[in-house]
Amino acid sequence: MKHSIKVGLSFGLNSGVITTLGLIVGLYSGTHSALAVLGGIITIAIADSFSDALGIHVSEESENKHSVREIWESTAATFLSKFVVALSFALPVLLLPLEMAIAASLLWGLFLVAAFSYYVAKEGGNDPFKVVAEHLTIAVVVVLVTHLVGAWVGESFS
Repeated sequence: MKHSIKVGLSFGLNSGVITTLGLIVGLYSGTHSALAVLGGIITIAIADSFSDALGIHVSEESENKHSVREIWESTAATFLSKFVVALSFALPVLLLPLEMAIAASLLWGLFLVAAFSYYVAKEGGNDPFKVVAEHLTIAVVVVLVTHLVGAWVGESFS
């Protein structure tokens, strides 16, 4: 896989999972509204995908070591991977009762993080267990914190 595509895919996929899971869990904990969760997912898919793509674009430019083509490949890969991954979380919300959709989203997101982390670890010659555990721990911490914040907001301002 080309470096520019790998940069965009790895950033977009992980950001798509962690940002979207955090948003889903936080909104669910605070509102218990499928409409709020679905609206949040769509908003993240659009706004955060563009934001992350621009962030990667500027980051790659600032290194002064990539061609214009490589920079745009990283930008496009970031946008597309983040957009598709974030939108994939809308399916459970559209198809399942909200509590089941949250559980399915958590399983889906943690699977994506684990699978891609395993791939990256194996490709880099690192211990897959250690890399997967590290990345899943970060994702779980985000989910727990956003759950607590969402519940606090829901209780404090309702």
